[in-house]
This record gives sequence, structure tokens and C-alpha cells, in this order.
Amino acid sequence: MRGTLVDHPVQAMWACASRIKTTMPRGALFGVKAPLILLLAVLAGCASTPSAKQPSPNAGRYQISQDRAPTRVLDPSEIEEVVPTAVTRTMAGNRSPYEVLGKRYKVMSTEEGYFERGVASWYGEKFHGHKTSNGEIFDMYKVSAAHKSLPIPSFLRVTNLDNNRSIIVRVNDRGPFHGDRIIDLSYAAAVKLGYADRGTARVELEAIVVKTDAPRERREQPQLARVGSGKIANQYLQVGAYSQRGSAHEVAELLRGLTRQPVKIEEVRSSEGQLLHRVRIGPLNDLAEVDSLKARVASANLGTPYTVSE
Repeated sequence: MRGTLVDHPVQAMWACASRIKTTMPRGALFGVKAPLILLLAVLAGCASTPSAKQPSPNAGRYQISQDRAPTRVLDPSEIEEVVPTAVTRTMAGNRSPYEVLGKRYKVMSTEEGYFERGVASWYGEKFHGHKTSNGEIFDMYKVSAAHKSLPIPSFLRVTNLDNNRSIIVRVNDRGPFHGDRIIDLSYAAAVKLGYADRGTARVELEAIVVKTDAPRERREQPQLARVGSGKIANQYLQVGAYSQRGSAHEVAELLRGLTRQPVKIEEVRSSEGQLLHRVRIGPLNDLAEVDSLKARVASANLGTPYTVSE
């Protein structure tokens, strides 16, 4: 029982010493060796005193500490497909910016034009039955996804680049927040894409937007986001200017994994005569795509790009 435990170590020692003292002959504590005898007795007596129970490493929000697959086998043919619909968003899951593990993330204002390639992981039993970022209940047997910066909810076409399988997922959660992964798919989605047994896969993500003003008969066919309504003339996103060409090439390769738009490196001279390698994306002709690219570049920790004209 909690009332019988002595929580403070000093109190425990005194309690132990008191118990031992009552069993010793009168006058034994007053000899030359009394302090040493008392210390040894206290240590010996307290060694058998039970300590307070340590908290379980699994205590907290989740019942298990390590994620894992379900015990029953999922038949891919029995997993329901996701059908994109026009969405109405609230602040649930869309607070921006937000912070996880000391790092800040910004939610995109729109998913239109979003395209990215990278590594996908999956999550399962540890999170099954718990709330997602927008308050829905995560079901590992259904197709869903977690993304760090896409607005919630939103729809993505996810293609496994290793086997060319493709599915549509609905984003309703935030993550993943470790490693180089760009998306976490539910266990069911990983089964559909054929990588549940391996844990990760190289994937391509592309936003799907169903326009609210689309004719009713056309809404059954999801519309891949390509171009927004705001037109601009030959704008570029400058991501950075680097003194080392190797650094510029490294950034350019990372950017090519984020967009299908051209990424180019230009050599220029600074006002002090220094040779710089400027990395730019474009030309771009759509404001929505510019905003989406800015958010993706920032989310990938590649700096804060700005728009320039040529």
C-alpha cells in the first residue's frame, strides 16, 4: 500500500536506524567503535528495505513502448480504398507553427502543387485506438497517413518507387519526427504498397485536390493539383548562393526530390568579386505553387527561399 512506503531517503535511514537501535544492548553505541558499528548496521538493515516501485517505461499516452505490426494477417484485397472528396478544414491539426522535440514546423497554406520523393515508414499497434492530430481515432487496419506540413485533412497519391504500386491516402495526423522520412503511412497502407514487412520504402507523393466547384458527375474522378488560379510571370525561387559548387549541387539534388519544376545552378560574381553558385527553382507561373514550394523547402531545412524575377 502507498501509505506504508517511506519516500524520502533521509527518513528511511532514520527509520532503519531506529529499528536497529532498539535491538542493540544498552551502552553499545557509546564505545569507540560505535559509529562504525551503527553505520554497518544501518546499511545492512536498509539493504533489505523495499524501495518505491519505479514507473513503467510504457507509462503515458501509449500502452506499449515499441511500435509493431498486428498479430493477424491483413489481406490487401480486403483493405478499403480511399476516395478523395472536397474538404472543409478547421484548426484541428492545423495549428501553425508547431513544435515537436524542440523543432518548429509550419503547416502549408495549401497542398496544391505538392510533390515530393523520399522515404516512407509505417505505424501500427502502438498508436492503434489513439487520437490523431485532428482528433480522429487512428485505425491501423484502414488507409491513412501522417505528414509534417500538409494541411489536415488532405489527400495524396503515394507510389512505391520500388514496385510501382500506387494508392491514395488521407492525411489526418502529424509525423514522422525522426530520421529522414517524409511520411508515415498506416500499417494497412504499407500492406497495400507492399513494404509492411520491410518497414520503409522509397515513395513519390503527389497532392490530389477535388475542387468544390467541379460538376457533380466529375467529382468521382480526383483531380491532381497542377496549377492554381493566381498567374505570375516567370518567377524563380532562390534557395541559396554557395561558394562551393559541391554544396550547390547537393542542395539542388535535394530540391529535385521536392519538385518536378526545373532546378538550376548559375555562377555569378558578388559585389566583392567572389564566385558564387546560385541555386534556383523555376521558372514558376503560379502563386499557389510558389507558396507550396516555399513551405516544402523550409520544411526540408533547406533555408527560407525568396522570389526573384528574370
